[in-house]
Amino acid sequence: MNDTALQELYDLHTHTRASDGMNDPAGNIRLAKEKGLAGIAITDHDTVAGIEEALEAGRQYGITVVPGVEISTVAGGRDIHVLGYFIDVADHKLLGRLQKLRETREARNDLILEKLQALGMPLTLQEIKDGLGRPLRPDESIGRPHIADALVRKGYADNMRDAFDRYLGEGKPAYASVPRISPEEAMQWIREAGGAPVLAHPGLYGDDELVRRIIASGKPVGIEVYHSDHGANEEQRYLEIAAQFDLVPTAGSDYHGVRQGVVFHGDIGSRSLSLCVLEELRVRSGLK
Repeated sequence: MNDTALQELYDLHTHTRASDGMNDPAGNIRLAKEKGLAGIAITDHDTVAGIEEALEAGRQYGITVVPGVEISTVAGGRDIHVLGYFIDVADHKLLGRLQKLRETREARNDLILEKLQALGMPLTLQEIKDGLGRPLRPDESIGRPHIADALVRKGYADNMRDAFDRYLGEGKPAYASVPRISPEEAMQWIREAGGAPVLAHPGLYGDDELVRRIIASGKPVGIEVYHSDHGANEEQRYLEIAAQFDLVPTAGSDYHGVRQGVVFHGDIGSRSLSLCVLEELRVRSGLK
């Protein structure tokens, strides 16, 4: 799946500044070109704001751009992410639904800031936005990486990983959870927008039985077997689950850019798949 001898490789999980990535969409496309990839997916959190720019850059650089999204959900008390590929990014129903999810994300951010204040680390939303170095567009959103970046800038954390490990990660003192939709509902939204739903990075959930239940009830098209935070054991387990449920085994770096000199999750192209796997995903989305 990551064999560099393959001529056409695709990274199906990258983020841009439309959500919590560091690069503009065209920047991700340029990096994909430099890495020798044939294509990438743009999968920002709860928004498709970066897709149009990415598609234009893809035409300029000769890079295939798969229009995607990563939808935030909750199941079994855990944050679960669902990737959607080949979606209609002009679908008005989907756009309205994603807008409501971004509003939920804003409420979650307020709770995090309240918890940080209580921990003696006052931080304002304006300070976080100032760190972007540009105005935030209405269809963009602030995420935990932005908050982590601000914590580092203010000296409350040594680096991004430290900010998550001590404060922002699941179960940590400043972690906050708000009501979200279920993975099954997100998968249905993606199907209704003409796309292929895929369960993202299952190894991060720490509960393979929950993963199996979500697959059985939501019936995704694929599962992200190859991810920057998966080791060889996880890859093997999720390959077996993919075979058990007849799912397409996908691959993605979950690239968010470089903060404080560190690549968050993995570099573009560090996890990739072949054209035949991409085409199988496309066919299962209903596109020929």
